[in-house]
Amino acid sequence: MNCLPGICLAVALLLCGATPPVTSSWWYMGAVGSPRVMCDNVPGLVSRQRQLCQRHPEVMRSIGQGVAEWTAECQHQFRQHRWNCNTLDRDHSLFGRVLLRSSRESAFVYAISSAGVVFAITRACSQGELKSCSCDPKKKGSAKDNKGHFDWGGCSDNIDYGVKFARAFVDAKERKGKDARALMNLHNNRAGRKAVKKFLKQECKCHGVSGSCTLRTCWLAMADFRKTGDYLWKKYEGAIQVVMNQDGTGFTVANKRFKRPTKNDLVYFESSPDYCIRDRDIGSVGTAGRVCNQTSRGMDSCEVMCCGRGYDTTRISRMTKWFCGSSSVAFGADSCQRPWQQTREATGLILCRHS
Repeated sequence: MNCLPGICLAVALLLCGATPPVTSSWWYMGAVGSPRVMCDNVPGLVSRQRQLCQRHPEVMRSIGQGVAEWTAECQHQFRQHRWNCNTLDRDHSLFGRVLLRSSRESAFVYAISSAGVVFAITRACSQGELKSCSCDPKKKGSAKDNKGHFDWGGCSDNIDYGVKFARAFVDAKERKGKDARALMNLHNNRAGRKAVKKFLKQECKCHGVSGSCTLRTCWLAMADFRKTGDYLWKKYEGAIQVVMNQDGTGFTVANKRFKRPTKNDLVYFESSPDYCIRDRDIGSVGTAGRVCNQTSRGMDSCEVMCCGRGYDTTRISRMTKWFCGSSSVAFGADSCQRPWQQTREATGLILCRHS
């Protein structure tokens, strides 16, 4: 191929970014038992990650427990979409081949997973579960805000420690790579960490006669992780497609009509597949058998979810246990012959056809 050196380099880097060899293996830590087992048995950890794993086993336990939380949040955000953030139990990459593509979905997963590590570590610090950190040591003494003076008290979440450890551990693998995908992952990892910090809020307790608030004690606390998930979902919807610049050190917008991405934005290189059919090459499980909404006009509508294949209505029967004396008992307390009774209910489900 004959081209200018800078253009050749950019093309080569972009091709590397399109087909990375593996995704983040540390995601599999949630499926492994003790921290000692994690360090030796999670495949694909780079040397820096193994070092941190061996030196901080209690932090690894928190990260492993946090995997379930951020994957659940991912599945909540994608619940009405063709790709629903489904995980694979026996795959150490957790999501299979689907995230090998440098897509918007990959951008979101890297961001939410990085955010999940910050959240899990910071929470563990505040709960006294880690030897290496505790409450934020900087939040001491008196301070002032728009409501007046207050004293720092309680336990402020030590989010700086969470961000620092997450950056060292999560980014270690990407820093060893020099390709486009590594730069994309690093950008989205950082966006995820910043998202958690964005929702750090000051909470206060008033002291004084009849709650007069003559004295206040305040601390900083993370918001519920759902706020981070909702925020990153909006960033996913507005994710910016980028291309590598000619010297291979960064990227620029693919469409010049859009603004340059900020550090808070999610970025991606490749358009997403439609996820309509099962395709092992791209890791798509398809939408056959998925529940759809017949009256919706959104992504969960039968027209969109089923990709034009049509749908069937099926009825399932469920047993429901009613406790006598409860306000939710439909048949009334007089009909109770024992402390509880069961009723069978039929529910209609609309499922996408296979073909």
